[in-house]
Amino acid sequence: MGKTTVITERIRYLITTKHVDPSRILVITFTRAAAREMKERFLKKMGGISYPVTFGTFHGVFFSILKHAYGFRAENIIQEEQRFSLMHEIVRHLQIETEDEKELISDVLWEIGVVKNTGMSLNYYYSQRVAQEVFQQIFALYDQAMKKHRLIDFDDMLVYCYELLTQREDILMGWQQRFTYLLVDEFQDINKRQFDIVQLLAKPEDNLFVVGDDDQSIYRFRGAKPEIMLGFERVYPHAERRFLNVNYRSQSRIVERALHLIGHNEARFEKQIKASRGSESEPEIGVFKDQSSQNKHVIEKILDYREQGFSYGDMAVLFRTNTQPRNLMRQMMDYNIPFCSRDVVPSLYEHWIAKDIFTYIRLATGKKSRGDLLQIMNRPKRYIGRESLEEPYVDFNVWAKYFYEKQQPWVAERIEQLDADLRVLSRISPFAAVNYIRNAIGYEGYLREYGAYRKIKVEEMIEVLEELQTEAKEFKTYEEWFAHMESYAQEWRRQQERQMASGDCVSLATLHSSKGLEYAIVFILDVNEGIMPYKKAVLPAELEEERRMFYVGMTRAKDKLHLYYSSKVNGRDMEVSRFITEINDR
Repeated sequence: MGKTTVITERIRYLITTKHVDPSRILVITFTRAAAREMKERFLKKMGGISYPVTFGTFHGVFFSILKHAYGFRAENIIQEEQRFSLMHEIVRHLQIETEDEKELISDVLWEIGVVKNTGMSLNYYYSQRVAQEVFQQIFALYDQAMKKHRLIDFDDMLVYCYELLTQREDILMGWQQRFTYLLVDEFQDINKRQFDIVQLLAKPEDNLFVVGDDDQSIYRFRGAKPEIMLGFERVYPHAERRFLNVNYRSQSRIVERALHLIGHNEARFEKQIKASRGSESEPEIGVFKDQSSQNKHVIEKILDYREQGFSYGDMAVLFRTNTQPRNLMRQMMDYNIPFCSRDVVPSLYEHWIAKDIFTYIRLATGKKSRGDLLQIMNRPKRYIGRESLEEPYVDFNVWAKYFYEKQQPWVAERIEQLDADLRVLSRISPFAAVNYIRNAIGYEGYLREYGAYRKIKVEEMIEVLEELQTEAKEFKTYEEWFAHMESYAQEWRRQQERQMASGDCVSLATLHSSKGLEYAIVFILDVNEGIMPYKKAVLPAELEEERRMFYVGMTRAKDKLHLYYSSKVNGRDMEVSRFITEINDR
């Protein structure tokens, strides 16, 4: 029996055996798709007879409460593009300098959500992207603008709902009397503010029934706290716990190895799980000299499985981050294998760092345009003023002379050095060029300085350079490299069109977005230290979440599981992940 079946069976029991009024039953889950599926499963279980049980998401339920209290309507919910536009104005107003404004806005909006979802005081929150006082200014301006236009976002729904129910006892009592039985699905993903509201609604009866798997709590970055589920019996001392100890999805060897892995976590409920299916084969563990070899092997296995009768849709390739699939996608295009991504995979070529590198190459191989020079002339810092460039195309001798005449020979010398660097770039290979820009010109040093000053993750910026340099090694000339970029863009568009038309495609997904899904065959790639677990996971709680993520990935596989790692990633020596050792521990 699965978790959804448990909930639908519980509702049936309440109605048919305990004669509970169906209109007083509230079922809450996290997504509209899950709520819809649960409602359909319940309807089928009841023989097609409709009962007025309320199925909804956390946000849907909380918005209903606000709608009745404050008269909010759908138009009061801010759209994502509106949020970005509003934050764009705030960033400009505060004159916050950034190379990638879209990334900055995404990060800051996420941090605002963390503050709201955890109930943390703004005075004790330290932003990872901007100075504390700047974050507080952004938060205040965003809040003021939202209230001025009578708009709310999904995080506000939680904050306003909690404030309403704690301040208006009459309104709280009304909702408590309307719903006397609460059932919560995927309870391991709940955050503090959501649980606070659920506790309020459940009183005074405390008829609260929750279903979840503590080993699948992987959304700490959204504010989810597995400690809430683990501490449930401290909040409700009379609660009874029941384990679902049969895995109906995966064959027994996959279940055994996954349990060996997750058993290394300390903050979890101890449990024994058995597979309902027998053993077919052990998970395959493979090591490769580099990512290109790893990806080529994945492609060969996919084609081999196709010959055995599996469809593309039976297969999934899982990654830790949304940038990892880029190399595999390029190779899959070469073999005409259809794929569909469950995440937005950012284009390497559209990253601002890649654009800087391409600008250097463009200046080295073509005309010296003013626009291109303005982009890179102070990356790294050369202290060259914009006013020195007036013509659409630049003569370096004239440009240097301008500073000699201003009695600033040190600036003129830097221009002459830039000219010499561009001449070097004009006659070397793409791989050598990226390396020269990184080290001889000093672009990597600029990134490190910029990252430290702007509180941006320096390692992730360096990874962009490393990925670019690794790819550049495949091409002898700039012409070949740029032609490849153009053909890649065209093939990517074609893949998207074909994916929409057929639907039969290999799924590419992060461990996060694979949760809740299942496939006959699963490949997990780059199972290396620093990737799985991710290098930023240092604290015990963070490492345990990384292990839960890997556990989720492993248990997506029904029949075949392949775990691969590389000796080198983007030219760097890498070690096998500790998770590979742990899955074999007994």
